[in-house]
Amino acid sequence: MSLFPFSEAEALAVAASLGTPCFAYRLDIAASRFAELRAALPGRVRLAYAVKANPHPGLLAAFAARGSWFDAASGGELERLAAAGVEGGRVLLGGPGKAPEEIALALELGARIQVDGIEDLERIDEALAAGGPAAQAGGPPLPVNLRVHPAPDPGAAFGETSRIIGGSGPSAFGVDEEGLGPFLAQARRFGRIRIAGLQVFAASNEREAERLLSSHRAALAIGRRLQEELGRPLDLVDLGGGLGIAYAEGEAELDVGRLGRGLAGLLAENPWFEGQLVLEPGRWLSGPCGAYLARVLRVKESRGTRFAILEGGINHLLRPLLTGQCFPAAAPGARGPSSPLTLAGPLCSSLDRLGEVELPALRAGDLVMLGQAGAYGFTEAMGDFLSHPRPAERCYERSPL
Repeated sequence: MSLFPFSEAEALAVAASLGTPCFAYRLDIAASRFAELRAALPGRVRLAYAVKANPHPGLLAAFAARGSWFDAASGGELERLAAAGVEGGRVLLGGPGKAPEEIALALELGARIQVDGIEDLERIDEALAAGGPAAQAGGPPLPVNLRVHPAPDPGAAFGETSRIIGGSGPSAFGVDEEGLGPFLAQARRFGRIRIAGLQVFAASNEREAERLLSSHRAALAIGRRLQEELGRPLDLVDLGGGLGIAYAEGEAELDVGRLGRGLAGLLAENPWFEGQLVLEPGRWLSGPCGAYLARVLRVKESRGTRFAILEGGINHLLRPLLTGQCFPAAAPGARGPSSPLTLAGPLCSSLDRLGEVELPALRAGDLVMLGQAGAYGFTEAMGDFLSHPRPAERCYERSPL
C-alpha cells in the first residue's frame, strides 16, 4: 500500500489549486478501505467509525452512505453526526467525562451511551426522570454499555497504546475490572437504566492481528463475567479501536483477513454471546486517504543539523510530538539524493518539530507532502496557538487529475 494518497503530479496540482498549507482527502480511498474491512469481518461485527480520527463532513457522509456506525466522544461530534443525517441508532457516545448536556443530546438523538462510571448513570437517570426524549412511562429501561478497564497485564502495554490510552495501568477511562462487582451493586438502584453491553478499549495503532485478537479475547472474557453477574444476555460487545497503519516504508500492514478470521473463531469459542461485536476503526479507515501539503519557508543548518521550516507545524499536526513518530514525507518536484532533514514548523517554540526525515535538498517555496494524514490531523493539533491561519481542507471524490 502507498503511504501517500496522491502522486507527485497530483500533489502539485492540489497545492496549486487549493493553496498551502492544506489537508486533502481522497474519498474513493476511504470508501475502498471501508469495503475491504467490511468484507474481511464476520457478519455479526459492526464497524463504528471513530469520529475523533477525522470529523470532516465529507468523510462522515461517505461512511454513513455505506452503513457505518459511529463512535462519538463529545457533544460536538454528536452534532456533526446529526448534521450528516446519521440515525442515532448507529451512534455510540463514549468518553471519560460526559457533561449533562452531552448526555441529554445523546438521549435526544437516540445514541447508545457508553457508561464510564457511576456519575454517568446518575446523569442519565436524572435526564430520564426529567422526562427527556428517551423517557417513556412504563417503558423498558434504557440500554447502555459499560466501559471496563482491563486488569493490569504487562504484556498489553505495547507500542502507542501506553502513550495514547494508558495501557493497563491507572486510567481515567471506565470501571476497573477488579471493581466490576461493587460497581454493579451500586448500579442496581437505577431502575430506569439497563446495562446491556460492554466496551473494552485496550489498543492504539496496533498492526499485529494476533495482539489485537488477544485483547479481544480478554474483552470477551470480561463480557462473560459481566453477563453472568447481570443474569441477562448482553446484546453488544464493543471491542474498541486500535487498528493500526504503517507510517514508514517497510513497516508491515495489519492483516485484516487474519483479524476477521480470528474474530470468527472467537465468536465460535464464545457461544454464550449471541449479540453483535463492534470495532471502532478511525485511523485505519481515514488515515491513508489524506495528505498534508505545506511549502518550505526557509532552510538552515545548525550545528550539523539541516532544518526545513514549513508553513505549518504542531499547530496543524500534533501527532509527531505526542508519539515521537513522523508522518511519511515526500517532496514533490524536488530532485537529487536524499539526506537527513529535520522538519520544523513556524511557531516560536522548540517543541514545533514534525520529525526527522530523508529528503532531497530543499529550497524556500518547495512543496512537502506528509502522508497518512487523514487521521489525527488538524482537529487534534494546537490550531489556535500563535493565531496562524487555519489550513484549507478539501475532499476529492477521486484523483484530482
